[in-house]
Amino acid sequence: MIKYIRDREHYTEVLSRCEKVNHDLWIGTADLKDLYVSSGKNVIPFLSVLDKLLKRGVEVRLLHAKEPGENFRADFDKYPGLWSKLERKLCPRVHFKIMIFDCSVAYIGSANLTGAGIGMKGDENRNFEAGILTDEPSLVDAAADHLDSVWQGNHCAKCKRKDFCGDRISK
Repeated sequence: MIKYIRDREHYTEVLSRCEKVNHDLWIGTADLKDLYVSSGKNVIPFLSVLDKLLKRGVEVRLLHAKEPGENFRADFDKYPGLWSKLERKLCPRVHFKIMIFDCSVAYIGSANLTGAGIGMKGDENRNFEAGILTDEPSLVDAAADHLDSVWQGNHCAKCKRKDFCGDRISK
């Protein structure tokens, strides 16, 4: 399957997959905000979804470019499980938007982990986004390898932006 995803489909086709993950969820995004999702009849912070995954033993990696804002921090602080179990790294050069679901499906696209990007904002407030959702092994592997190479710090030694890196992956 290779499916072209646009606009609202980011929420219905991509973000909704997160709560169904069984083993691991890797997320790479440039921007990160206090994103909310629908859960039954309720609207909850996306961080609640991540907290539930971690409680089920799912490995969650979150790689992003900068510290999120005050509202995100307030939501984050409501879930103590995230403090110790969420694997989180920052790299100011991350601009890709990649999600890897159980090492078998990948989203590769333009949508940041924000309400207007991938969240449940209305059509009149949503960014115009595009991406692909695929289970094609060569694409899933390439996206996972790319995210993992940054996660592991493979580019840090030659990086010319270290002055802007407040939480260096590799020293």
